[in-house]
Amino acid sequence: MSRVEPLRRPSRLAAGARVAVVAPSGPVPEDRLEAGLDILRGWDLDPVVAPHVLGRHGELPYLAAGDAERAADLQSAWCDPAVDAVICARGGYGVQRMVDSLDWEAMRAAGPKVFVGFSDITALHEAFAVRLGLVTLHGPMAAGLDFVKSARAQDHLRATLFTPERVRTLVSDGTALVPGRARGVTLGGCLSLLASDRGTPHARPSARGGLLCLEDVGEETYRLDRDLTQLLRAGWLDGVHGLLLGSWARCEPYEGVRTLLADRLGGLGVPVAEQFGFGHCDDGLTVPFGVAAELDADAGTLTLDEPALT
Repeated sequence: MSRVEPLRRPSRLAAGARVAVVAPSGPVPEDRLEAGLDILRGWDLDPVVAPHVLGRHGELPYLAAGDAERAADLQSAWCDPAVDAVICARGGYGVQRMVDSLDWEAMRAAGPKVFVGFSDITALHEAFAVRLGLVTLHGPMAAGLDFVKSARAQDHLRATLFTPERVRTLVSDGTALVPGRARGVTLGGCLSLLASDRGTPHARPSARGGLLCLEDVGEETYRLDRDLTQLLRAGWLDGVHGLLLGSWARCEPYEGVRTLLADRLGGLGVPVAEQFGFGHCDDGLTVPFGVAAELDADAGTLTLDEPALT
């Protein structure tokens, strides 16, 4: 059975690097986009905004422009040799509607570059791993309120992009849900997106050998239960080496969510570390996906074998 393996690492950014901002999912508030662009310019980056980032779907207001337009923006940015990184503007919903329209052969031929996003972008993290074999960054997005208002989120993403050797160890704010140490390759994202991605051609068949990062937002506990149970019943968690749990913002009170997580994940017999500070939370950390690492649930640390970017 296939297992999660380390992926190819893109190059780190340097001053003057061109960064394309795209909107594969929901509509983007213009004021927050401008605030995010100002932050990127302050890092001596050269951000360019894809044509439909401020677009609106004519009939479905939860989408930023049409599916074909959003896909074309992402593909054009990725295949532009002058672009060094692609950062999503926000999540929401929409990636699963457009991901099948991407020309993965053309994107593979364009070579590796940095890709950043989270939430609905989870489906693209999976697709980039499966189709491009590329390390991606689960991190804050250019027009996200959690980015423009958080110095910690900005500083951690900036260090990951420019000096990734400085952030090889991530430290949680919590304790071990299940104690122990484990080695594996990082993967994951938003729980509900991972569950809904099962069976699609752009998703990994298994988390075997992985250190699985999970988080979600605004879900009732029974819905989280349903998604975890789906992954368990599908055998997707068979052979996982360890789990890191991020934020559960706007879900039910954490003690109830914690009880569920212990109930559904405790029987896997692997270390589980909680409150790792990534996802839909204030001051969210950037977590590289596709990098070999060691999880120490007791110490609350994830230590990457090598920097996220070369």
